[in-house]
Amino acid sequence: MKSIKQNLALLLFLILINSLFTPNFFQWNNLNNIITQICPTILCGMGMTLVISTGGIDISVGSVMALAGVLTARIMPSVGLLAGVLLAVAVSVLVGALAGVMVGKLKLQAMVITLGLMLGVRGVAQVLSGGRDIYFNKLGAVGERLGLWGTYKIGGVVPVQIIPILLAVAFVWILAEKTVLGRQIQAVGDNIKSSSLAGIHVGRTMMFVYGLSALFAAFAGIFQAAKVSVAAGSSLGQLAELDAIAAVVIGGTPMSGGKAHVLGTVVGALIMQMITLTCVMNNIPDQYAQVFKAMIIVFAVFIQRERAR
Repeated sequence: MKSIKQNLALLLFLILINSLFTPNFFQWNNLNNIITQICPTILCGMGMTLVISTGGIDISVGSVMALAGVLTARIMPSVGLLAGVLLAVAVSVLVGALAGVMVGKLKLQAMVITLGLMLGVRGVAQVLSGGRDIYFNKLGAVGERLGLWGTYKIGGVVPVQIIPILLAVAFVWILAEKTVLGRQIQAVGDNIKSSSLAGIHVGRTMMFVYGLSALFAAFAGIFQAAKVSVAAGSSLGQLAELDAIAAVVIGGTPMSGGKAHVLGTVVGALIMQMITLTCVMNNIPDQYAQVFKAMIIVFAVFIQRERAR
């Protein structure tokens, strides 16, 4: 709770600074941009929060985004939009579940396994796309319908991306805070041996958590591809895993596991996006935004270390 308050204070400070020094900061278009741009980070961040709360990490989410986006674009002209999305998500979940089995059942290092998947899945996405970008305007009516997932505004005002954001945050918060499974997930991160002795099926829990992370990443990839109306196997979801991990760390979830700060991840993602928006609107080169983000991440890890003492 203390970390959330500190992050909220930082977020409010950034908003105050922008209100004073950034022209036209409170325009409605800026809020719309924040919602559309933060959607992949929050979706991946929700899955990453649970993964990190088990003491693991998943650096394959960006590649899973690319796989889901490309696979949807490839098969939906033949099977339809809904079936294409569901098949792409199902394949992505299988990839995540496979990682969970190797981490939870075979006791392999999460970093190594997900690194291998990051490279392999990205390669599969590039093979499926034939090494070229798939433009939705060349896919006919089904491509136009998927494009609406990235451009449609509810009531002509609010970007449709707000729906997956709210659903993902609500689901993961309820799971982590109100269910037995959520407590088991965090118990595994706190002490995996004690959890196993207490009757928690660690392998099954890991398979669920990594599968859920892949599910969120798949939807993030589909919404991201819909936003730009193109599925690019080489660039879709690139570095998304770093943004998700940064949001989780800034949000207060310890890298050692044992606790999931779901709402903290949301605030962390907003802080990251606010830094980017501040630099863009004030014509500050992007590299400075990266430096500011790095400083905040290092400070967040330092704070976690001090609390752990």
